[in-house]
Amino acid sequence: MGTVEQVSQRAWGRRGQVAGAAGLVAQVGFGTECSLGARYPTHISVLHLLSHLALALVMPRIFLQWLSLVAIIWLQSINGTNSNFPAYSSQLKHLLSISQIQLNNLAFASDAGKLFGWLSGSAANYLPMWLVLILGSSLGLIGYGVQYLFLIGRVSNLSYGAIFFLAMLAGNSICWINTVCYLVIIRNFPLDSQLAIGLTGSYQGLSAKIYTDIVDVVYPCSNVERARAYLFLSSVLPLTVSVIVGPVVRVINTVKTKREEVAFILILIITTVTGAFAIMGSMGSASSLLSPFTGAVGMVALLLAPLPIPLGLGLGHQIGKLAGEKIHIEETNSVSTDKTESGVTLDISDIISESPSESFELSFSYTSEKMNGDQLSESSTSGDDKISETNEIISVMEEIGVKVMLRRLNFWLYFFVYLFGVTLGLVFFNNLGQIAESRGRSASSLVSLSSSFGFFGRLIPSIVDYFVSRRKYMISRPAFVVALMVPTGAAFFLLLVKDNTALWLYISTATIGVCTGAITSISVPLTTELFGTKNFGVNHNVLVVNIPIGSFLFGYLAAIVYRKEVNAEGKCFGMECYRNTFILWGTLCFIGTSLALILYARTRKFYNPQRSQGNRS
Repeated sequence: MGTVEQVSQRAWGRRGQVAGAAGLVAQVGFGTECSLGARYPTHISVLHLLSHLALALVMPRIFLQWLSLVAIIWLQSINGTNSNFPAYSSQLKHLLSISQIQLNNLAFASDAGKLFGWLSGSAANYLPMWLVLILGSSLGLIGYGVQYLFLIGRVSNLSYGAIFFLAMLAGNSICWINTVCYLVIIRNFPLDSQLAIGLTGSYQGLSAKIYTDIVDVVYPCSNVERARAYLFLSSVLPLTVSVIVGPVVRVINTVKTKREEVAFILILIITTVTGAFAIMGSMGSASSLLSPFTGAVGMVALLLAPLPIPLGLGLGHQIGKLAGEKIHIEETNSVSTDKTESGVTLDISDIISESPSESFELSFSYTSEKMNGDQLSESSTSGDDKISETNEIISVMEEIGVKVMLRRLNFWLYFFVYLFGVTLGLVFFNNLGQIAESRGRSASSLVSLSSSFGFFGRLIPSIVDYFVSRRKYMISRPAFVVALMVPTGAAFFLLLVKDNTALWLYISTATIGVCTGAITSISVPLTTELFGTKNFGVNHNVLVVNIPIGSFLFGYLAAIVYRKEVNAEGKCFGMECYRNTFILWGTLCFIGTSLALILYARTRKFYNPQRSQGNRS
């Protein structure tokens, strides 16, 4: 009898919690003194609070945590819209009747949007993640959408300055989605942030391949229609995915379990297979075996493949919880009947008390949490075997804001290393359409190749970090950057080798794609280790300001060199079109390598193997 009463009390306690939470939601909807209700429209507040409440009540935390990771994979896979520019740049140049310098300025405009990327970091400190996502993707809808309407003739009399502004707006939208993805990963997987960032970020390297697969299915032949299709997809796809995954991309506090190691390995395998499939579809001989439709369906299936992982983790959690409740009931049955017959004392704390894994927290402020050691070690119990995290923290050299960071020598070394490494690679990709045309090669195949190898480049640091950390070592990320800058510089000089088969063009493109992708993946944890996690959203967006600066300087110089070699039709063919440009880019890359060596020397004590702690699995 006692057992039945206790189970009944626990059930009614849960109903009481739900009722209480529902009451709070209703209060927010009517505009009580709640930060969310005071800040956002009532109907938006109620809608998203109800969605978060429903998820918290029905799903275990570990399921929501890993579902957010899958959602970020989908976001990143369609967020590299700027990588589509080379695929339609030549057609855009023809349709708008603009010069090569003007075309390079449009490529710069897309990167110039990153000058205001810090706005997304500031917004993430005050707005909920779903709203930051919607705002960012809406900017892309406007930026790419109006350009699309202009190309199809629905919008007329659009000046070059207006197109420049739209391209900048579209480029800025990428920063908003990236900021949300990075912040959620760092907070949901603080001890595995490098691995999680590398896995999810690698999918952004596949964006060009994914968009190309879709365009190949719809418009396999017409260059004009393909250019329009790229712009249309770039405008609507990010917003569509953001609306779908917005409710699940949020911070979930949970404890790390042994099952997470298995889950990461499974996602790593799926990611590797996805990259291999993408590369296979980029190779001429292999791609001929797959129809465009088969390639697109295969890519969609691989993007959906990680979805069963959070479902499996959630099911395992529920099984563990049910087993724990069964043990609890059996222990209750062994209680002496004397205490049962003496009456049941009902304490309100007993009614609503549940295991931390069953309970949930409703945060109505929706402000971004301040990251510190105490929060990162916050845990909850579950039916899984837990891994102790009480003595593990994220290792950082110092916790500083942007004003102090700008006075640090390490920042400026890091800034110019990124400028002469990643940014140079991005400028190369922006000019890939013209480079391919000058060599008589297909721009789409080179863009797809760079995208596929960039995918693996972003993945490599995660794989290395995962296996090295298991040996209790801490990787020196500046040393890793040095090792990647050397082949990047060499690849630019290899482009000077005359080859009728364009073999060195493909090898260099693949090399630059791998190395640029890897440094991009390393940059996120490197920023947190050098300057801390509290102000990461702003600090990292200030760092990537070098991208528009480098895009303008390096792209403008390339356009000047190209213009000197053009024929009467305004086009250039042959090795001389970019010869001097490649020499300059290669030299700058080796200068960046020297700066990376200095940064490594200044930080090598921090990466001492004895300090193997922080975000390690």
